Amino acid sequence: MNQQPDDAVEVLRAVWAADDQDRADLDEVCGTQKPCKNMKHVSFDGLAEPGTDLRSAWRERLEREGKLSSSGGTVRDLVLGRQESTPS
Repeated sequence: MNQQPDDAVEVLRAVWAADDQDRADLDEVCGTQKPCKNMKHVSFDGLAEPGTDLRSAWRERLEREGKLSSSGGTVRDLVLGRQESTPS
């Protein structure tokens, strides 16, 4: 899991401690609520008509937005770069 938000809070606490401010001051500014990670209401409504293939609808949307690649590359290619095949 990404630690950046926790790291940022620790940095703020260190800065605020140097200014004689405490956790109550930090909570007042940042709030005490944790982010909601509930995916219960996440849906694909509106992406395609009911009964339509979502995969096709997604491809059509990517194509309309100019984001569909037909290079035949893989996720590995995106992360590590395309590897040239070596003769055996």
